[in-house]
Amino acid sequence: MMTKFLTEVTTKFNPFSPNARSARLFLSLLPPDARNTIAVKTTLLPQRSTEPSSLSVKFKDGMEMKLDCEKLPIKSLAEEVDRHSRKLQKAADLSDG
Repeated sequence: MMTKFLTEVTTKFNPFSPNARSARLFLSLLPPDARNTIAVKTTLLPQRSTEPSSLSVKFKDGMEMKLDCEKLPIKSLAEEVDRHSRKLQKAADLSDG
């Protein structure tokens, strides 16, 4: 997953819920040094919470993506984030050369 253009990742999930799997796996895909360049905010909900899991990603161009962790599998979440990151990479490559 391309994390070069991410500025902030905000997640909220119940760690005991099977529906939170995508949010947990998304956090595990971030590189170990991600907290140096990306603001990672995680909110753990109580075990009995019925609030849905959520994932919000902000990019360097100001775009914010709010993704539904309960309906999208991890592969789809990563593809959505990579899709916008590739657009930003292409724009950066065109402006450099």
